[in-house]
Amino acid sequence: MDFIAVDVETANPDLASICQVGLVAFQDGAVGGSWESLVNPEDFFDGMNVSIHGIDEQSVKGAPTFPQIRDLVAGRLAGKTVVSHTSFDRVALARVAEKYGLEQVECIWLDTARVVRRAWPEFSQRGYGLGNVADKLGIVFVHHDAQEDARAAGEILVRAIKMTGLTVQDWLARVKRPINLGQSSSIAIEGNPEGPLFGEVIVFTGALTIPRREAAELAAVAGCQVTASVAKTTTLLIVGDQDIRKLAGHEKSSKYRKAEEMIAAGQHIRILGESDFRRLIDLTV
Repeated sequence: MDFIAVDVETANPDLASICQVGLVAFQDGAVGGSWESLVNPEDFFDGMNVSIHGIDEQSVKGAPTFPQIRDLVAGRLAGKTVVSHTSFDRVALARVAEKYGLEQVECIWLDTARVVRRAWPEFSQRGYGLGNVADKLGIVFVHHDAQEDARAAGEILVRAIKMTGLTVQDWLARVKRPINLGQSSSIAIEGNPEGPLFGEVIVFTGALTIPRREAAELAAVAGCQVTASVAKTTTLLIVGDQDIRKLAGHEKSSKYRKAEEMIAAGQHIRILGESDFRRLIDLTV
């Protein structure tokens, strides 16, 4: 049961804008060490992101940039099994490496959200977010702190291992198979029920580089239900990259503003740029 759990926080919807990194090493199923650092993203801080994790420009004043901590992070992750809850953190680390022209870290990734959906039937279709699962399993942590989120993801994997008897290596294979092994994985119009992103309700806004229809089909294959407008069921808002780059000091779309209002009211919606969405989808095929 040896692995490294990782989590990042970002300054804005661009996943390359990492402003905090947390790593927690698990050895024989217990925390064996941890490390965390604020990061200067060299990018703007969006108010909605700040309201979630509390990190702003002043917080990262004097903090290292990602290239300055890259070797330290790579030294801990390279060649290891690296655990994160959903694939957003994996994409963020890949994107920030691209941003600075850094070499990608070679490691083996395991998504604990996919583990949860297979280990506990009550989470197979919904409710498998980090906070909800940790609460149901009695794992106490401070949400939206990178090191704490990483620890919670790692403890969730440990619980799944102990409950099922499957090892980390077993889970690496199990997450690639259907959630319900005896059932087919047909694609429904609302999204492939076996897709790793099943349960996500997605809305697109802004100018995309591919036709909206094509983006919707990609999302459906990965399991997302695609809808036309932001609503109480929405969990993901995908924003065109050009619109993301214009956010600092510019007006946001009506869908974007509505999503922020709903986030402020307590709804869990993740706002993501199109490039990050495409990278996330690539991991599912």
